[in-house]
Amino acid sequence: MKIKLLLVGKTVEDYLRRGMALYQERLTHYVPFETVEIPELKGASSLTREQIKTKEGELIMRHLKENDDVILLDERGKRFRSVDWARHLEQKMAHGSRDIVFVIGGSYGFSQEVYSRSDSSLSLSDMTFSHQLVRLIFLEQLYRAFTIIKGEPYHHE
Repeated sequence: MKIKLLLVGKTVEDYLRRGMALYQERLTHYVPFETVEIPELKGASSLTREQIKTKEGELIMRHLKENDDVILLDERGKRFRSVDWARHLEQKMAHGSRDIVFVIGGSYGFSQEVYSRSDSSLSLSDMTFSHQLVRLIFLEQLYRAFTIIKGEPYHHE
């Protein structure tokens, strides 16, 4: 089993890229992990929000395999405390053989096609974060979950 983080668009800010690289490196000690960035749409300024979501959705769908467990990071998704998230992830990994693909969409969210394909969704907070910042926050939470699972002294409760 591997974990993939699928991102729409490049990570723009250098501080985010550095933070993401730190947690991606740490994650590889626990699980095969990769990040895939889907290039931003060209000419998007001439498209409506729905057209952007549809086109981004088509690009997302190309990166998903039939057996992937697809989890969208979405404001309407399920919320967890960090310890509960770790237990949920541990159970998913213990009882499943499918690769897990987390998807962070573009500024306008996901197309209906992507929502229909997903197996579940996850929200990091009741607050709204930029889709760029969510990348770093999510990677830290994923790393935190693995340290909780392994009983390592990173998370304090």
